[in-house]
Amino acid sequence: MTPAQRLELAVDIAHEAGRMIVEARERQVFGQRYKHGHELVTDTDIEVDTHISERLEQHFAGEARLSEELAPSREALSSPRALWVVDPIDGTVNFAHGLRHVAVSIGWANQGRTRLGVVHAPFLGETFTALDGQGAWCNGQAIHASRTGNLSHALVGTGFPYRRESRLPLMRRLTAVLAHCQDVRRNGSAALDLCDVACGRLDAYYESVSPWDCAAGWLIAREAGARTGHLYRGPAGIPEDLYGENLLVTSPDLHVELGDLLRRADAGDIDT
Repeated sequence: MTPAQRLELAVDIAHEAGRMIVEARERQVFGQRYKHGHELVTDTDIEVDTHISERLEQHFAGEARLSEELAPSREALSSPRALWVVDPIDGTVNFAHGLRHVAVSIGWANQGRTRLGVVHAPFLGETFTALDGQGAWCNGQAIHASRTGNLSHALVGTGFPYRRESRLPLMRRLTAVLAHCQDVRRNGSAALDLCDVACGRLDAYYESVSPWDCAAGWLIAREAGARTGHLYRGPAGIPEDLYGENLLVTSPDLHVELGDLLRRADAGDIDT
């Protein structure tokens, strides 16, 4: 099966998942709980993840899957085998609170490189797609990252971890960005933040997330002409495409300057 055929099937599955998400919100009957004591998960997360897993198995039997709810082990990341990386609802807190920034994220990697990505936002009516080396699209129209090269004019997206004690060190980064960039946005969905960089709504995005949050959006941003990378070198054995810590995705001319700013903020060596 060609990558384009795989993408077409992945889009169909993402749309099916999106319809499940919309229906669940309309019915308002989903249960909620907290895993690890701080991370919200709903019954709909599990139901959608199960549906996506079953559909992928139907079409791609035996191919490994890494998903947030059903297969959270990250050991598959270091394997060169084909791997589906799935977030059934990226933006669960938004979903539960009736906000619109909610997405289904499906990426497929082979030999450690993401080859296709789908990010479907059912409440926004947008489906972002990309094929490795072939470009990125929103609802079938080609998209392109911004060309902003002036840090003071840059609109920057980010997010914060669920653990409150982990947020404090990140405030230095936020303070530095607010002092040197135009403004900051925090939309609550890493996948959609990456897609916003891909289509030029954001000029840059930085955050530490899980592989399922970023696998598809990373490819979409890269194929749209954004520069993708990390603030620090990742661990040996995990492909860059599937490593979610310290992401930095920007318009091409902002990457070095914004990266330097954030690393200086981490070191406490910055004048705000």
